[in-house]
Amino acid sequence: MVNEFVAFLKNYGVIGLAIAVIIGGKLNEFVTSLVQDVLMPLIFQPALHAAQVDDIRKLSYNGIFYGKAIGSAVDFIIVSIIVFLFAKMILKEQVVSKK
Repeated sequence: MVNEFVAFLKNYGVIGLAIAVIIGGKLNEFVTSLVQDVLMPLIFQPALHAAQVDDIRKLSYNGIFYGKAIGSAVDFIIVSIIVFLFAKMILKEQVVSKK
């Protein structure tokens, strides 16, 4: 029974998928921290200083926290670009040449 289960995991790439999910989760955590703690303060510092706010997530108008939406959108864009570049680097397509 155990041997069948191990064979199943190997045949269907379940172990590789599990590793990819774990690495992907940690990569997302790293990129989110990089965006929120490093890039957002650098990019939006002049606007935040003018609005007299120290964190973009605290920007609001009549109870609507649009700063959170802006922060999430920038985070999504940067994570998407990094994942795209990483996938492009890893999954390079080989050019098939005709002879």
